[in-house]
Amino acid sequence: MPERRQLIVGLGNPGRSYQGTRHNVGFMVVDRLAHRHRISLNSRKFGSIFGLGKVHGLPVILAKPMAYMNLSGPAARNVANFFKLDTSDLLVIHDDVDIVFGKIKMAFGGGTFARVRVGIGRPDTGEEVRGYVLNRFDAQQEASLDKVITMAQEAVETILLKGLREGMNRFHGKTIQERNVGRRI
Repeated sequence: MPERRQLIVGLGNPGRSYQGTRHNVGFMVVDRLAHRHRISLNSRKFGSIFGLGKVHGLPVILAKPMAYMNLSGPAARNVANFFKLDTSDLLVIHDDVDIVFGKIKMAFGGGTFARVRVGIGRPDTGEEVRGYVLNRFDAQQEASLDKVITMAQEAVETILLKGLREGMNRFHGKTIQERNVGRRI
């Protein structure tokens, strides 16, 4: 019987025009995990780009649905169905405007799958939220974005190795200033 895998889905919007935007934080975290653990995201099926590999010895599938964020559910479900995974095998990473920039929160989404929500904050300039999430980070945010992505990557690794409760104990509601980002798990 093949090893059971954890499906880690980063949400974002496909296409070059959305690269580096606030709404693509989920893609950024999956890309960081892929780079760190040498997992090639080279399969294109089921409406997603994905790759199989291991994170600290645990079998995973890293996926980026190639549908706009609000329409990404079916693509993620197609990958899960192909690998015969349950929602309990799913971890979803996405941005959240209702969380201040740089803070991470975790929870069970829909009661069965884990979610890592990366705070991107709300616009303070009166800009519409839709335009805000589809724009690039401002200079101040950009300066600490790498640490935010690293913290989210470490949160995902902690959830994989030690479970959601431990991930929440270490990262939930914390900012990069409150965490020693880059420390070993």
